[in-house]
Amino acid sequence: MWISAPNISCIHGFSTRTGGVSPAPFNFLNLGGSEDQKSNINHNRKLALEALGLQERQLATLKQIHSCKVCIASEGAQEGDALVTNEPGIVLAVSVADCYPILFEDPKNKVVAAVHAGWRGTVGGIVKNTIEAMCELGAETQNIRAAIGQGISFKRFEVGEEVTQQFRDAGFGDAYFENNRIDLAACNKKWMLNLGLYENNIWHLNRCSFEDDFFSYRRDKGKTGRMWGIISQ
Repeated sequence: MWISAPNISCIHGFSTRTGGVSPAPFNFLNLGGSEDQKSNINHNRKLALEALGLQERQLATLKQIHSCKVCIASEGAQEGDALVTNEPGIVLAVSVADCYPILFEDPKNKVVAAVHAGWRGTVGGIVKNTIEAMCELGAETQNIRAAIGQGISFKRFEVGEEVTQQFRDAGFGDAYFENNRIDLAACNKKWMLNLGLYENNIWHLNRCSFEDDFFSYRRDKGKTGRMWGIISQ
């Protein structure tokens, strides 16, 4: 049900598709989307949160818009693509099905964040904005740990030339491309390193959302479930 990162010390996880009640094609642990029965999604969320010892009333979520907007987390739904908080007890959750969930923690200064990083957020600097928002709440870059969850892999993420050009214009060199394929995980890691995070504080699950354990919007041609990246202190 949940995959954890070895460098994050507080409650967190990247969900898989196992352990829930949704029928195909949303089988099994679908935590979002609009086509599955709402009762299935609600039950799955309850199961997933309980597995981490969390409660839904403390949950902060997003109406994700593929932006670079960071929200100071509050219980309920906000509009944007990253959540950050220094308050204990709030549960930050981002929804993914090819885009990368990225979790951040400054364990010394007690600041956490959750990011939904698709290609638009990646090229626009959603990671940069999130780290800066964390620092405004008291985090220090040398203490920040990052965990990059499952997402569409380098070999699977083929895009049009106009998209690769946006990345080139943003300063990403040839190491991040192969023909019209982009390494989104590496691009987000570059933002982290540029902002001063230590490389040994950055962990990557290094698994592709095309794998059977995960939901993939591209693989399943849009008819699929959603996974969560979640963090709480």
